Amino acid sequence: MRTSLKTFAGVAAAGSLMFSLAACSPSNSGSSAPVSTSSSSASAEMPKPLAAIPALTGVSTAVKLDASFAKALETLQLTPGVVGTAALTDGSLVFPITGGKVDYYDPAKDYRPYVQGLISHAGSGFSLTAGETKVDLTNFTIDPGTSKLYGDVAVNGETAAKQAYIFNLDGSTLKPLAKSGDTAILEGTRVLISDTAAGLLNKTFKTDAVKADMLVGIAKITVNTK
Repeated sequence: MRTSLKTFAGVAAAGSLMFSLAACSPSNSGSSAPVSTSSSSASAEMPKPLAAIPALTGVSTAVKLDASFAKALETLQLTPGVVGTAALTDGSLVFPITGGKVDYYDPAKDYRPYVQGLISHAGSGFSLTAGETKVDLTNFTIDPGTSKLYGDVAVNGETAAKQAYIFNLDGSTLKPLAKSGDTAILEGTRVLISDTAAGLLNKTFKTDAVKADMLVGIAKITVNTK
């Protein structure tokens, strides 16, 4: 992929909306897998994006776990772990970006949402274990047009859901774009448990303590710019 830093900065600077609760993004509380947001919200004629990254090549999405989430896991007697290529480093869960694309349209026009695409994290995830019950949350997909993160859910190795709506991404606290060498960094998005995930976890672990919008942590997205 050939994407200049200038072009990417144009996407990411205004495209900090990739991980925000942008008012233009549609609201959808369903649990279905992500689809192209352009098909449901596009105007009659699809405009040309101002900038595009047609093939993401990494690097990672890291989530700095909040102390309140760690305390909740302790209270529920849930032990966290990593799955596949994920890592737990300095209190952050790190998931490699394995693919995807992002298109950025002119926000002054009527085309919505004006940040669209998918960001994939295949082959990684994290687990929650209590006694003989283990839940794996893996293969995360971020849909920037809806500020949602989807993933596969398995209980004791058996698939419970494919690409379920797991986390809501609140970008209202997002910091300005930072650049380091050939990477760009977006940091500050709040990662919140969705109502769908809360229901799945409560049912699996036989509790009602997992609440929708519980803060998991703060996300740091690092992507290659060339």
